Amino acid sequence: MNTVTDTLVWPDWNAKEDLKRLREAVPLTHCITNVVVTNFSANVLLAIGASPAMAIASEESGGFAKIAGGVLINIGTITRIDKESMLIAAAAAQEAGTPWVLDPVAAGASEIRTNTIRELLPFKPSVIRGNASEIIAVSGAAGNVKGPDSTESSGTALPYAVELALKTGSVVAVSGEVDYVTDGKKIIAVPGGHVIMTKTTGTGCALGGVMAAFLAVTGPLRAAAAASLVYAETGKRAAQAVRGSGSFAVKFLDELSLIGKEY
Repeated sequence: MNTVTDTLVWPDWNAKEDLKRLREAVPLTHCITNVVVTNFSANVLLAIGASPAMAIASEESGGFAKIAGGVLINIGTITRIDKESMLIAAAAAQEAGTPWVLDPVAAGASEIRTNTIRELLPFKPSVIRGNASEIIAVSGAAGNVKGPDSTESSGTALPYAVELALKTGSVVAVSGEVDYVTDGKKIIAVPGGHVIMTKTTGTGCALGGVMAAFLAVTGPLRAAAAASLVYAETGKRAAQAVRGSGSFAVKFLDELSLIGKEY
């Protein structure tokens, strides 16, 4: 694999400048996401400085996609009705030139998920974000799928992520103990975060929304990397001051609203 690897550490990366631009722009971020995480995702976007729109009706999903700064399509609790809204939003985003993120939750676990992903990919997502098992499944390889949880490491998924990026033209972001972001030529490794983030509902799904918000102010590779860096650092800070996953969710929002303001 002929790639260039950059390992980024928060103090050395200009994610703080991207974050500053995001907060100045307050980008409308349209999310079609799953019912489990809608409220948390909206609060995460408010904390980061974006303006969330959680519009899922097919009658308006395309309109919001055209005026948003970035769009997230997350298939976590997909139904036939949701699928229609997702396809309309993806088509509208492509037509309007709105950058968008595809989060293929539990890819490969069911026929509707596999088919929906296959139908969404031609609309050229700017970023495909998922855990290791999801990225392996979307790449077309046989993967171990256990619902939305990954059974593989992000390092194992990295070659598949590179292949998927080259095949689709999308930036691919793999979440794990180390997050990887790649456009097929360059790989950015983002260490950090905390294991408690995997025990708190919505943290992974909300990251897709944060990437969509960053897409409003910078390009796909940098947006996905900046979002991952901000997220990892926030998770590490929040975990230092809590006793469990319930208080972590609240502390995470607090820290996310404050991060970057110390610079």
